[in-house]
Amino acid sequence: MEWPACTDEYEKLVNRMSTPRVVIDNAVCSTATIVKVDSGRKHGILLYAVQVLSDLNLSIKKAYISSDGRWFMDVFHVTDQNGNKLTDESVLRYIEQSLGGIHSGNTNDLNGLTILELTGTDRVGLLSEVFAVLAEQQCDVVDAKFWTHNGRIASLIYVKDSNAGSLMEDSQRISTIEARLRNVLKGDNDIRSAKTSITDAVVHTERRLHQMMYTDRDYQRNPIFKFTSDTPIVTVQNWAERGYSVVNIQCKDRIKLLFDVVCNLTDMEYVVFHATINTTVDQAYLEFYIRHKDGTPISSEPERHRVIQCLQAAVERRAFEGVRLELCMKDRQGLLAEVMRTFRENGLNVTRAEISTIGDMTSNVFYVTDAIGYPADPKIIESVRQKVGLSNLKVKEVALVCHEKAEREDEAVGVGGAVLLCLGSLVRRNLYNLGLIKSCS
Repeated sequence: MEWPACTDEYEKLVNRMSTPRVVIDNAVCSTATIVKVDSGRKHGILLYAVQVLSDLNLSIKKAYISSDGRWFMDVFHVTDQNGNKLTDESVLRYIEQSLGGIHSGNTNDLNGLTILELTGTDRVGLLSEVFAVLAEQQCDVVDAKFWTHNGRIASLIYVKDSNAGSLMEDSQRISTIEARLRNVLKGDNDIRSAKTSITDAVVHTERRLHQMMYTDRDYQRNPIFKFTSDTPIVTVQNWAERGYSVVNIQCKDRIKLLFDVVCNLTDMEYVVFHATINTTVDQAYLEFYIRHKDGTPISSEPERHRVIQCLQAAVERRAFEGVRLELCMKDRQGLLAEVMRTFRENGLNVTRAEISTIGDMTSNVFYVTDAIGYPADPKIIESVRQKVGLSNLKVKEVALVCHEKAEREDEAVGVGGAVLLCLGSLVRRNLYNLGLIKSCS
């Protein structure tokens, strides 16, 4: 890295110490790409590192995390969604540059979009009503995410003025949209907890959805219908001798699992000092050694119970429930309102949705069940597809990457591979010396 000519030697030293060092290697392990990050420790740095990998939809097969003293060291074993090592040079370069800029405070460009934040009680047809209001108010939906959990919904919707194609600036119009959406969310029985807000603040969409669900206390609510037995197993114990609280999670493995857990620990103001993550064919095993930001472990039974509830909710919010439908077609005003109305008229309930628009094309993903949460009738799905367009709306199975167990790594090839293997071993040995893992091999 080159520094400006005016930068003195002391500033250069400070910059080198605070700038994360990133090593990416494909030679050490035969089944995954190794990504190693080490840097000075500060609150939130682990979340950002995991966020960079998760935003690329990479699967984290293993991870070793350690942050003793003032230093932070991570080793991630990652693959693409198909279980393959990363070979695209542009992706590798992006990872290196993004992780190397952890301290730079990178932000996203809103591109003149208005952000709507919605929380309330879930019900069949809710999205249909939301998008109908937006269509009526001449709002184009550019991007949106919609989550449901325990009978609650959280949604971030990025919109622009249909006529001007830019940020909405008419305060009276904005107030009208906010009031109309709040009435939709209230329905017949959600007068107090339904919330809408409009912002132009830069946010990370999925982290913000977790924060909205957490604030709404979805973790304290019981689901009206629950037909899955895949409840995450979460345990929390204190290790008094070391002053840590030890969190163990066992659940079904999936993309972005580590991000969801670390995101919630960070927002609950816990610091992860050490962690190990391992996955098998479809199961994930995560262990975290945490303390409060003030350095103390979990101190009461109610707090321990709350942590368990919150982490179970963090895992469940993004769980795959229902049939996955993908809509890809030329965008036009009111399209989403029409598609959602078709879903509602056929008794389909949307449990999760991801909506994006690139140019004049819209690419959307919906997870749908029947009205009470059971798998949707294939005949109804086919009927809906015919109404929307068989070539536009397609049924996609939820991808499950069946990776083989990779417990034995190939020997390092070349000096670079040997150095990286040593660095990964150093993290494991550090955990072993502290008594946090049973073996450093």
